[in-house]
Amino acid sequence: MSPNPALTLDTLMAALRAAAEPTRLRLLALCAQAELTVTELTQILGQSQPRVSRHLKLLCEAGLLERVPEGTWAFYRVGDRLAGAPLVHALSGLLPAEDATLARDGERLVAVKRSRAETAEQYFRDNAAQWSAIRSLHVDETQVETVVARLIAEGPAGDLLDIGTGTGRLLEVLAPQTTRGIGVDLSRDMLSVARTNLERAGIRHCQVRQADMYALPLDAASVDAAVIHQVLHFADQPQKVILEAARVVRPGGQIVIVDFAPHDLEDLRARHAHRRLGFADAELRVWCEAAGLQPDPVIALPGQPLTVHIWRARKPGAAIAALTRSDKSAAA
Repeated sequence: MSPNPALTLDTLMAALRAAAEPTRLRLLALCAQAELTVTELTQILGQSQPRVSRHLKLLCEAGLLERVPEGTWAFYRVGDRLAGAPLVHALSGLLPAEDATLARDGERLVAVKRSRAETAEQYFRDNAAQWSAIRSLHVDETQVETVVARLIAEGPAGDLLDIGTGTGRLLEVLAPQTTRGIGVDLSRDMLSVARTNLERAGIRHCQVRQADMYALPLDAASVDAAVIHQVLHFADQPQKVILEAARVVRPGGQIVIVDFAPHDLEDLRARHAHRRLGFADAELRVWCEAAGLQPDPVIALPGQPLTVHIWRARKPGAAIAALTRSDKSAAA
């Protein structure tokens, strides 16, 4: 999440020239409403894929759209940090809603979103049993979400990263507290569920991306807060996940980690691919400190039979230094 590039007179003129074509205007109007693949845009526009791809390339080069790869797919969207984003939204607002072509595009976009939702819901139904089985072993997830939301609210959370976003649930919960949110996950099926959930909730300032938690596609010190929710027990090298999260968090920012306390339920390893049967507080603290973070005391939420542990670790910086000085003054 790097700063917006400056919009100069030259780039503005180039952007206007790129947008001044009927098909490209239609593409901008569609991508201003949703993240869409070439295949989906081809279906909506009724044009050939090479032609649509050529138009999309021109729009990306002009800074009006961004292309985000996801495996063999790529999504196109109007990124908030693109210099041309305000122009795209302004042009979209000027397009006549009663135009027959635009109205047909809108109807087809609704059909694409409906198809996405049906696919996501089918995947969720197919996997709901195993998720419900695990949820029944620990405290209600709303209790966990409440604690996470409180911790995030206590620190800077303008730009939020959700590592292993799954269904995108935490992005939904934390959206009111954030300026921008991004969720990453390796599973395209889970990203489809998350994307559908965010669209259904009307959350436009949060997006999801396919990414490796060991190599996040973000610049160093580019987010204010990161959440790692029930992810570490799947990781081969959980300490490296924390190290990578610490890399992308800004000084003064924070990381919130949610996972199980140590347990002996071998069935979770055998049937649900858990590589680790929970984590001891001391172990997590060592990893956080090795990543240059300052961990707070662990928060334990006992359940039957699993206990959920929540750690908050802060990255040293001006905000933490000011907080430390304030705490010392109060104590004096």
